[in-house]
Amino acid sequence: MVYHTIYIAMLILLSFMLLACLIRAVKGPLIADRLMAVNMMGTMVMVMIAVLALMLQQGYLVDICLIYAMISFLAVVVLSKVYIGIYEEKQREKKSHKEETGKEDLPDGNA
Repeated sequence: MVYHTIYIAMLILLSFMLLACLIRAVKGPLIADRLMAVNMMGTMVMVMIAVLALMLQQGYLVDICLIYAMISFLAVVVLSKVYIGIYEEKQREKKSHKEETGKEDLPDGNA
């Protein structure tokens, strides 16, 4: 009975932390913050599934947790790859714009 209460308290705490990560993923301000928030959300969901597996004494939930870990890892890798592609495209665009105008960028980032 004591363990059941601890599991419930842990799930509630993780739910609030998951909500905080969701807010960080939406607000940003940087893409790196969003990527880290999505990665952390995946990790917390895996922990929640593991706690549920202990609480319900169901072994198949551990298998689901492992599958979710693989999917979460691949999602973060794909999002990182997309972000790198967008960043490189912006850098090429900046470089071609600089060559066309012949101007140097100002220190504050304005052209």
